[in-house]
Amino acid sequence: AWFWILVWLGLNIFLFWWFYLAYDLPQNFFYTRVLLGRALALARAPAACLNFNCMLILLPVCRNLLSFLRGSSANPVGGLYVAFTYLAGLTGVIITLALILIITSSTKIIRRSYFEVFWYTHHLFVIFFIGLVIHGAGRIVRGQTAMSLAEHIPEVCSKNFTEWGKKGACPVPQFAGNPPMTWKWVVGPMFLYLCERLVRFWRSQQKVVITKVVIHPFKTIELQMMKKGFKMEVGQYIFVKCPAVSKLEWHPFTLTSAPEEDYFSIHVRIVGDWTEGLFNACGCDKQEFQEAWKLPKIAVDGPFGTASEDVFSYETVMLVGAGIGVTPFASVLKSVWYKYCHDATNLKLKKIYFYWLCRDTHAFEWFADLLQSLETQMQERNNAEFLSYNIYLTGWDETQATHFVMHHEEEKDVITGLKQKTLYGRPNWENEFKTIARQHPG
Repeated sequence: AWFWILVWLGLNIFLFWWFYLAYDLPQNFFYTRVLLGRALALARAPAACLNFNCMLILLPVCRNLLSFLRGSSANPVGGLYVAFTYLAGLTGVIITLALILIITSSTKIIRRSYFEVFWYTHHLFVIFFIGLVIHGAGRIVRGQTAMSLAEHIPEVCSKNFTEWGKKGACPVPQFAGNPPMTWKWVVGPMFLYLCERLVRFWRSQQKVVITKVVIHPFKTIELQMMKKGFKMEVGQYIFVKCPAVSKLEWHPFTLTSAPEEDYFSIHVRIVGDWTEGLFNACGCDKQEFQEAWKLPKIAVDGPFGTASEDVFSYETVMLVGAGIGVTPFASVLKSVWYKYCHDATNLKLKKIYFYWLCRDTHAFEWFADLLQSLETQMQERNNAEFLSYNIYLTGWDETQATHFVMHHEEEKDVITGLKQKTLYGRPNWENEFKTIARQHPG
């Protein structure tokens, strides 16, 4: 990762240096530099860096492609007013305002509490890129033409500017605006992104059937779905849209089912307006059986992300999750179980160390059911040592601590219902690594 960051920084530095010299040294910009001084080069060099980064910024959001930037007292007219009379000034203000809205809506508090604001303001990127492409069409940066340079040498003629145009003296220099350049940088990624959106639209039109809705404790629901041609790997995620809740919003969810199952599933914790709307649309607020035909229509885009198939390439693996970040491991553990039951002799994986850190006890509920099932099934096959799990509760109060102590001697853990007791605080990773290294030398 550091290598690519250094490459990116190096390219930005190179572009800044190259375009700085391109506007600071050539003769055709001599008189422009007389008017603007160093400001010309100091403006065009960062503009080149902006063009370069705007070329790159669309690429990371192509998910399918990753899976296959005041007035003068001598002038009675205010400079701000004049800026709005030029295409470059108007588009510059528009794209700057768009960027400000996008950046300010990206803060953590907005994303968590007002996701809709975050979602809609980020679509201002369309206005940003349209303004960016036409920004240079006004050709506001002007340089001396090649024909004028042949007759008017700036280093010589600048010393006798009062004689310009007279017979035998230097002719008046002629200037022309630079052609727009930004579109050349971004047209490729913009085309790829357009193709990406078309693929997303096509996928969103494919039929998805909700086969089962499971209500888990503490307002967590599980949606089990089927879609023709859907293929997944462990650790991947999908984007989900429910038109009954919002016709435009897509939300990412990690797949919690295994590739071996005949359905794919997600677990949704009810924490905002959209998830609350999905909860109600599925009839979960009524706490009664819901007919399948009454369930809302769902659109699915994906799966995306790098699959976690590497866990099956080693004899010993460590899986570490924190809070809701544990959801990818539901798919991993289920897939391990299916592979173990189908052909244990050819399964290279022999030992799993699973670590889960949670701030409160509510997060344990639905995932503990899966661990209980795996624990029971491994015991039935006389291989209870295959999965070693360590669950850490990082936040508790005095009342909870007293309750935990009173029930410590019970056979099963008071929080998870598992035989393995919940640990309190945070793991000492150095000790954990040393212990595992001793148990599995080489």
